[in-house]
Amino acid sequence: MTLPADAHIGQVSLTVRDLDRSLRFYTDVLGFVDAGTNRLSPPNGRVLIELHERKDAIARPHRSSGLYHFAILVPSRAALGRSLRRLVDRRYSLTGASDHLVSEALYLDDPDGLGIEIYRDRPRDSWQRQPNGELAMATDPLDLEGVHDEPGAETPWQGLESGTVMGHVHLHVPHIDTAEKFYCRRIGFEPMVSTYPGALFVAAGGYHHHLGLNVWTGIGAPPPPENAVGLRSFTIESASVQSENVFDNATGVTVSLVRS
Repeated sequence: MTLPADAHIGQVSLTVRDLDRSLRFYTDVLGFVDAGTNRLSPPNGRVLIELHERKDAIARPHRSSGLYHFAILVPSRAALGRSLRRLVDRRYSLTGASDHLVSEALYLDDPDGLGIEIYRDRPRDSWQRQPNGELAMATDPLDLEGVHDEPGAETPWQGLESGTVMGHVHLHVPHIDTAEKFYCRRIGFEPMVSTYPGALFVAAGGYHHHLGLNVWTGIGAPPPPENAVGLRSFTIESASVQSENVFDNATGVTVSLVRS
């Protein structure tokens, strides 16, 4: 099975401890709007995040599988610069900033410690290949000053642009080989980069990655407790995919294939 070329990540569903606190963060700091019933979208855009409150939720144990981060894809470098300026204005700390050759990315955590990436893609025709034919990706320092000062980034903040989408999801998994069997052979993604230490990046339609899989929390890491904050589910959408829900026992995450 191979996913159709138009397949992409649609939205994520998260468990959070304090709904009001999370809504304030995602709207005021990141620039989403509350689309109702605790669903978040860019202004005039599609819903990308669903929040589910659980008052007794605990932090995800460090040595466990599950969410590493979900990645919000903005449509331009200027849009990334506006997000950076917003974070600076709100004095919200970054956990990282990287140039991945195919993209430029900012990293931060939400109030529950859930990892978030905000990134922009470089044009696909500029992506380079390794000698083995795989895409060339790296984790180089990001030119933060260049992103901050990108022409157009100084435009007054009005939230995320309507063209913002959910670009990818990155998971901690217990084993790369079993994760590849599930997400490639069962779900239908194709391996894109297998040479990154301790990680595998897979995608549909030649994208650099719709899903990252890593063993950085330890080989054999168990799924998080059922009452931990984190990723509940994510959707993979396509005009021609067969709709179904598949549960990943290794991470405790439901993968929903949805016909768009």
